[in-house]
Amino acid sequence: MNEDQVKGKVKQVSGQVKETTGKVVGNKSLENKGKVQKAIGKVQESVGDIKEDIKKGI
Repeated sequence: MNEDQVKGKVKQVSGQVKETTGKVVGNKSLENKGKVQKAIGKVQESVGDIKEDIKKGI
């Protein structure tokens, strides 16, 4: 696992916490920020996956 994959996973988890907290307390802004953070984390993790695939191919 490379740095991008790890950071992406952390962002996804953090985003999930924000999203859930926002839902529980009725804060749509926090909920939406969590959704965005999760999406950014997924993209970063995908970048890490691509880097790993390239590294393995070399």
